[in-house]
Amino acid sequence: MDPRHVRRIKIIQNLFAYSFENLQGNLPFPDEPKSKKIIADLDPIDKYIKTHAPRYPLKNISKIDLAILRASVYELMLEKKTPQKVIINEAVELAKELSGENSYAFINAVLGKIMNEKS
Repeated sequence: MDPRHVRRIKIIQNLFAYSFENLQGNLPFPDEPKSKKIIADLDPIDKYIKTHAPRYPLKNISKIDLAILRASVYELMLEKKTPQKVIINEAVELAKELSGENSYAFINAVLGKIMNEKS
């Protein structure tokens, strides 16, 4: 398996765990600095998600879908190192692998709206 994909899975796992326990400063994943960066920027990331998925309050989005969205929005809007289509494709693949049956369509739609706004 591609090491970048494995790293993204680890980040999604960290964000998923974080969503259950708002751990504040005691983050249980010292070996993953990107997870810490995403958590530090949750306010602007969540704002993007709320703006582009207004019918779905964050508390109603499944925790794994929210973790995938947060990591992807961070890469799309804040980090900007990876091509946009690669980020969205990876998010869709992660959703197919880790989430519910139709989650990939929701994630694709939200990220597509964010990408279109950016262009």
